[in-house]
Formats: sequence, structure tokens, C-alpha cells
Amino acid sequence: MTQVGVRGPQQFKLIIRQDGVAREMGGELTEAVSAVDYLLKKALDLGASDVHLQPERGRLLVRYRIDGVMHDVGQYSPDIIPNIIARLKLAAGMHIDERREPQDGRLDMEYGTRKLSARMSCLPMLNGEKIVMRLLDPVGAKVELEKLGMPPDVLKKWTSVVQSSYGMVLVTGPTGSGKTSTLYASINKLDRERRNIVTVEDPVEYEFSDHITQVQVTERMTFPRVMRAFLRQDPDVMLVGEMRDPESLSIGIQAALTGHLVLSSLHTNNAIETIGRMIDMGAEPYLIASTLQGVMAQRLVRTICTRCKRPYQPDPDELIEIGLDPARVQGFTFYKGAGCEECRNTGFRGRIGLFEIIVSTPELREMIARRASVADITQYVRTKQQMRTMLEDGYQKIAQGVTTPKEVFTAVYSTMSVG
Repeated sequence: MTQVGVRGPQQFKLIIRQDGVAREMGGELTEAVSAVDYLLKKALDLGASDVHLQPERGRLLVRYRIDGVMHDVGQYSPDIIPNIIARLKLAAGMHIDERREPQDGRLDMEYGTRKLSARMSCLPMLNGEKIVMRLLDPVGAKVELEKLGMPPDVLKKWTSVVQSSYGMVLVTGPTGSGKTSTLYASINKLDRERRNIVTVEDPVEYEFSDHITQVQVTERMTFPRVMRAFLRQDPDVMLVGEMRDPESLSIGIQAALTGHLVLSSLHTNNAIETIGRMIDMGAEPYLIASTLQGVMAQRLVRTICTRCKRPYQPDPDELIEIGLDPARVQGFTFYKGAGCEECRNTGFRGRIGLFEIIVSTPELREMIARRASVADITQYVRTKQQMRTMLEDGYQKIAQGVTTPKEVFTAVYSTMSVG
């Protein structure tokens, strides 16, 4: 990236909004302007989800997150760093002369026929200001449940759960596990013309085209405050980006009790632990039993590049790590990517989800209300609902040649038992 690009045949524009009017960001075509255009275009071409501009002594390091993994892709010399940062801060509506306080903003782009945006964070640090941009493509709001990688039985159960007329439906997992994509895909399954659908998010990552009211959380417009306001807006469905605190959870449960469908996310290791987490946050077990319709836990793993996919025999220790007995899979064919230009020599291209789901039944509601142990609930959902863990879903995707044992281990083994 030391050699910056210039505007090519596919036109790239930074869009600036002033007084509700959007226009192309002006400025003389300097080296810094070309550098900003190039690093954003390159990120979009490579399918990066995040762009990191990290100031170090004597350089500005450029890193992209692609398929969940960070990659160093280039650097810029000190003489143009201030101009690059100033242009990005201006485009994101930040104060250019503020270098001591963190700032957040949003910038809009046009790349050919695509209209995109980025959530931008600027943080003062030892060697300057670090900028991180989360690239947001509107097509993300149109993602389909069928394309997330759910096994057929999980897809059937989840589709049924999100079609409930009331109650609470939760997606769990750590940051970066695809929860937002699942929630958006679930919203797309609902009849938005005949139902009033509202969302409160921090941030609003993707904008729906019609019939959905989306609200961005701010310091004054907190999750609880917006949720209370929503309940006076005659909602049928409420999507809450995350249940962050006991107050939000309490309002969500009350909304579910009074006939609304509440979709949200929570940070827990697996589906069953979600019940205990809700109790820890102050929810009464009998209220959880009355409102919870279903919980799905998920992780993302990288998928093997189809162009350079090759059979291989993994080291026995690699199999033992994820609970596979090497003797039982003797003669089984495993696959990995050899590395090619298509996948930037990583052997992987794209990601897919690993899922586990529990759904509410009269028996499960009774167990939750009487505070049954995790072991008892686990035995019930394993025997009566035939629940497969995320790790077992990973086994299936390894067998299908979709991913590798190491990817599954990295994603889920540290938080799951072999069961």
C-alpha cells in the first residue's frame, strides 16, 4: 500500500451529509485523498469486515479483518498520516481538531453501483490516533436464514420459533459470532406489511428498506428508554440488539408477557446457559418459563476454499482436541485448503455458522420454573428434543468437507463439552 492507487474505472466516492443533504465529498486529488479511496476500495474488493489504521512509530499500519482474521496489508509514511486521518474524520462527521477524546461517527460511500457505509471509531493512543471502521453493506439486511448454514432440523425449529405471535426469542454467542445476521435474517421472515416491527440497536448496522422503524442507541436514548417508548408505539415485534442489563431484560420480559414478540441477543457460551444467565440478571424463573420461546447459540467458522480444496490427514492430536478418536475415523477423508490466489493463500474463503437450539415445551417450562439443574435440562433437551451441540454440528461440517477440525476447535471447544 506504500504505492497508493488512483481512481479507476469503477468510481469510488465518499459521501458527506450536511443539513440532511448528501453530496460527494470534495477536495483536491492529493496523495492522501487517493490513499483513503484506495484503502477503502481494496477492503471492499477483498471482502473485509473491518479496516484498522494503527499508528506506530514512523508509520501508519493498515490491517483488514477478513473472515474473522486480521491481516497486515500495507503501511503509509508519516508525512501523509495527518491528512489521511483528517479526511476520514471529516467524512465521518468528527471534530478534526479533537485529538484527546475518543470519537464515533459514520461515513457513507458509493463504489460503482453499491451504496455502503462504515461505522468509525477514533481513539487517541501512544503514537497518534487509531481508526477502526466496520464496513456495512446494505445487502447484509437481506440475508436469508437458509444461507447461514443451519442444519435442516435447526432451520425448521428456528423458523417456527420466530413466527411466534408473542414471547422472547434469543440468539447467544460472543462478539463476532454472527448474531446480528441471524436476527436480521429472522426479521426478513416476518410479515412486515401486516405487523408493526421496531428495532433498537447499538449501532444500527444495516438499514431496512421499508416498513421497519429503526432507532440508534445514544447516551440519552438508552436501550431501556427506547424500549419503553416503543411499547407506546403499538408494536407487534421488537428487535433489541442486545440485552445488556437487568433493566433491558425486565422490559423485554414484560413486553413478551403483554403479547409482543421480542427478538434479542445475549452473551452466553451455549443455549442452555442462557436460562441461568437470565436468572443471574434478576429475571424470575416463572417469568422466563412463561415468555421464552427458544434460544439458539452460534459460532462462525471459516470455510475451506473450494478452488484449492485438498484431502489431508490431520495430526492425531488435532482430532483428540475436539473429542474425535483417531482410531474411529481411520480411513475418513478430511479436507483443507492448500492456498491459492483466490483465497489469498489462506486456504479459507467465507464463513459459516455452527448452531444449537432449544425450544420451549410444557416440560421445559416446568423445569425452568422449578429451577431444575443444568444437568437435568441438558439431559431433557438431548433426549427429548434431540438437540445437537455446536461441537456436534462442527463434526457434521467437517464430515461434509466444509471446514477443518482446527477451525471447529478454535470456535467452540473451549466453551463446550464433548457431551
